Amino acid sequence: MLRIAVPNKGSLAETAAEMLHEAGYTGRRDSKDLHVIDPVGGVEFFYLRPKDIATYVGSGALDVGITGRDLLLDARMPGAREIEALGFGESTFRFAGPPGRFEQLADLDGVRVATAYPGLVDGYLDKHGVAVDLVPLDGAVESAVRLGVADAVADVVSTGTTLRQAGLEIFGPVLLESEAVLIGAPVEADGTDTLLRRLRGVMVAQRYVLVDYDLPVRLIDEAAAIAPGIESPTVSPLRDPEWVAVRVQVPRKRVNQTMDELYAIGARAILVTAIHNARL
Repeated sequence: MLRIAVPNKGSLAETAAEMLHEAGYTGRRDSKDLHVIDPVGGVEFFYLRPKDIATYVGSGALDVGITGRDLLLDARMPGAREIEALGFGESTFRFAGPPGRFEQLADLDGVRVATAYPGLVDGYLDKHGVAVDLVPLDGAVESAVRLGVADAVADVVSTGTTLRQAGLEIFGPVLLESEAVLIGAPVEADGTDTLLRRLRGVMVAQRYVLVDYDLPVRLIDEAAAIAPGIESPTVSPLRDPEWVAVRVQVPRKRVNQTMDELYAIGARAILVTAIHNARL
């Protein structure tokens, strides 16, 4: 059986569990369960702390896992490798400090930097030749400067409001654009390709919808330029030989704009259907 590490709590846990369910796997029903076997799916789920998943997978104790790219890099496990980005749990890492004190990365040389991701930050700064005194903290690093334990911080940034409220300003380059990722052990295990194919199907279903519409035959090329689909639209004849029925996949984010553009050129009876799963 394929042994899969899944976050047992935190911001990634719920979406990861939903994604695996949509992929056809049976996960835990009780939040206290730490080990679940799905004999039909041919997998075993191990529910672990998100920060520990890269360690278990990188050591080969488990075959694959879902965690954040930030946590993967922070673990600094040579055996753990990113297989696929999963499209949720996005976050951005930035440096912040007192207004006007820091402008560029080099200004951090020799100062104290607080972070909840010491492995990630140390690896980034080492790569850029900047030596700092890292202050590892377990969350709420924005208070570190005010309380005098650090001169700057490196943390997850969304809008920057929390850092500004703590009297800090963002500076320097982006350390990392992170999101949830599927990671694998040093040696690929049997069943990994099936899991990956299923997860990709779920991601397609999340990103696309099906659009059906009727269209005069003479407008097929113009409509295909508006909505080309993955490979090509499906075109079927109607009873009226001057009209056809068209089905095409459209990015969910652009569906209303696409419908407007299709209607403007002459498409009618435009219908949108959700995709529950797919294989491309």
